[in-house]
Amino acid sequence: MFKKILIANRGEIACRVAATARKLGIRTVAVYSDADANAKHVMACDEAVHIGPSSPKESYLRGDRIVEAAKATGAQAVHPGYGFLSENEDFAQACADAGLVFIGPPPSAIKAMGLKAESKQLMERAGVPLVPGYHGGNQDPDLLKREADRIGYPALIKASAGGGGKGMRVVNSSAEFDAALASCKREAINSFGDDAVLIERYVTRPRHIEIQVFGYTKGDVVYLFERDCSVQRRHQKVLEEAPAPGMSEARRREMGEAAVAAAKAVGYVGAGTVEFIAEPTDGGDLRFYFMEMNTRLQVEHPVTEAITGLDLVEWQLRVASGQPLPLRQDQLHIHGHAIEARICAENPDANFLPATGRLEVYRTPSAAEFERGDVRLDAGVREGDAISPYYDSMVAKLIVWGADREQALARLDAALAQTHIVGLHTNLAFLRRVVQSKSFSQADLDTALIERERAALFNAAPLPPDVAAAGVIAHALADEAELEDADPLSRRDGWRMHGAAVRRFDLDMKGEHHVARLERTHHGEMLLCIGDKRQPISIGSRGKNVHDVALNGRRYVLTAYATGERISIFSPDGSAVVDEFDPIAHAADGASEGGRLTAPMPGKVIAFLAKAGDVVTQGQPLAVMEAMKMEHTITAPRDGTVAELLYAVGDQVGEGGELLRLEKAE
Repeated sequence: MFKKILIANRGEIACRVAATARKLGIRTVAVYSDADANAKHVMACDEAVHIGPSSPKESYLRGDRIVEAAKATGAQAVHPGYGFLSENEDFAQACADAGLVFIGPPPSAIKAMGLKAESKQLMERAGVPLVPGYHGGNQDPDLLKREADRIGYPALIKASAGGGGKGMRVVNSSAEFDAALASCKREAINSFGDDAVLIERYVTRPRHIEIQVFGYTKGDVVYLFERDCSVQRRHQKVLEEAPAPGMSEARRREMGEAAVAAAKAVGYVGAGTVEFIAEPTDGGDLRFYFMEMNTRLQVEHPVTEAITGLDLVEWQLRVASGQPLPLRQDQLHIHGHAIEARICAENPDANFLPATGRLEVYRTPSAAEFERGDVRLDAGVREGDAISPYYDSMVAKLIVWGADREQALARLDAALAQTHIVGLHTNLAFLRRVVQSKSFSQADLDTALIERERAALFNAAPLPPDVAAAGVIAHALADEAELEDADPLSRRDGWRMHGAAVRRFDLDMKGEHHVARLERTHHGEMLLCIGDKRQPISIGSRGKNVHDVALNGRRYVLTAYATGERISIFSPDGSAVVDEFDPIAHAADGASEGGRLTAPMPGKVIAFLAKAGDVVTQGQPLAVMEAMKMEHTITAPRDGTVAELLYAVGDQVGEGGELLRLEKAE
């Protein structure tokens, strides 16, 4: 076994690998960029080496610097994690050339599976089922369009060297093809340095099912069952579960054997994932097609660990050090059901726009949940850390296990409710809505689930105004009680000799203004008044943040966090963000400028789609930005004329930076 390894990654996967290494008595070396100087993964390792500026291209994608760091620190092997250089054959070869063990497959296997077109040709020869499509090397745009026309629409354009939904577009008609192809190629060259694409028939109700495989140097390969990753947004996974609901034992074995055949065809070693697109048959089972192979550990590997009781990183380390696979195929079994939720810094109601900012509050389920083994949290951040624009938007992965899917669903919803993040947009509330949706709860799964459930999932109402107001009031009273404990002469309990005491709270909730009044009667009773509604209220606090509130006879447990004038309220029933409102200051605010188009987040300008003097219409795309590895299109908010472009293509723009000026139409 190795004595020291270098982890060529960051965030939660670097922390995850370090934890298993520590368990095995292996010392670890972290690498870090300027942005990650004080990151959690740096502190999780025994040593750390700075490898460059914040941009991945100047740090985590610099294989030469990583190899130098490994040699300088005496590491014997390099674990690439996932993303960055994990599927880069040149990096794997550079490690070998430097006398380092690459904890992953041989470069030849990465090469064989790295280009989707060539890998599909290889799978066809190995007898693995394929989706009808064009996987050739000719990248002439006219030929690609003819192939799409031949295959029929909807068609899928996919970056040949890609993954993670980047460089991928669904095209519904021939008229859409040219623009979609240009966008795919642009995103592919930025993400992978290769703009080659392939064309496939788009399966209209596909399920995304993948098989975890593990190979040994002597050609042995086993499969560790499947994961269903159908719930996706923008072709990126949101929820993953194992085993796949509704999978028959016969189909599970057939898919597993097909995945093993795929791995053996390239001489695969270590952990890998063979991904399939599956669609229901008239008989109720699944027809499946090979999609791609990821030659690395997957983000969603914890659900496989949960149902098998295995540590896949430990398996990786053992196999890479020359040990045989710990178990044979007949010794592998499924126990219970597991689901993983990806908690991301993003705004689902704004087309999942990535968010940046500081984790002012970051609270997770109680320690007892983790100790029982029912809940697991893989995270690379701590409270107070910042989510920067340089890397992926994922904050953490929440994994739950249950004896069956119903129990796992209940545990996931409860764990999500106990996870509180304040300081930036996240998808936490959205995840709970997905988990509670009819389609997901009934395992009616396909990659269009989010779109199908759109009405229930997006722009959903937060907590009712009276409940949210009760949380704000409870927090204010708890704050005041803390001051009064320090200074009894500062009591503000509302006692009056005659009449009632009334306090006014002006609140903004999702752009709506509410006036809440707390009335205290002469006898000490309290009433909450919003509009014409007057309700008895009583409040008891468990410290500064957690409050027991009885409102009109119903009890609520509300957790409140204040950051400036913003109060974030969490409850088992949902959450709300409330801004305390100053009506005098608000009345003094002037009207906002109507002619500015600003960057919704820090990022780089990829393209301007209009020039100064162009007349544009509302909704017309005007600029494309890249941030957090994704493209984002900025459109015209109204008709007008482009007056001026304020940046050049390739420029970095800060959040709120004015990209261009739009004059009103005459």
